[in-house]
Amino acid sequence: MLGADDVLDPPPRRVLVAGVTGVGKTTTAGRISRRLGVPHTEIDALFHGPGWVPRPTFEADVEAFTAEPAWVTEWQYHQVRPLLVERADTLVWLDLPVLVALWRLVRRTIRRRTRRIELWNGNVEPPLWTVLVNRDHIIRWGLRTRRKMQAQVPPLEETAPHLRIVRLRSQAEVDAWVHRLPRPSE
Repeated sequence: MLGADDVLDPPPRRVLVAGVTGVGKTTTAGRISRRLGVPHTEIDALFHGPGWVPRPTFEADVEAFTAEPAWVTEWQYHQVRPLLVERADTLVWLDLPVLVALWRLVRRTIRRRTRRIELWNGNVEPPLWTVLVNRDHIIRWGLRTRRKMQAQVPPLEETAPHLRIVRLRSQAEVDAWVHRLPRPSE
């Protein structure tokens, strides 16, 4: 497993960003995309249809964009994780402290709900009070699954030896690693 100071040679072209809910996967994927000059496909936008119903074309959409020579996306959704791992060359694991992830998740959820920010395909966060009654509310989901990456990422070193895994443990490490990625003209 690589760390924040390791230089990737050749530079990544097909990048997965892994981490628990709220840790900053999409934000970091966007930063990596801009830095490398490769497209970022937000996987949540492919999965969630109107009314939070899974889109029937999800797996075909993932198949299509991962067939391209360069891309960045989040490592989510069990039904496509094997395909993503097979086609990626690099996985960036945002292994930030649990409290950082939970704080970001709560702050993001409150901001999205109070501002009624549209997420994907017309969906908005449900009312905040639903955290009390909905077992799958994003905040409860984040609490319940806060340690899942610790079980899912390390085994990839053996099951996907082609995949370079970069483990970043703080926002400072994330910032430094992204800053060291080569720009397209470099």
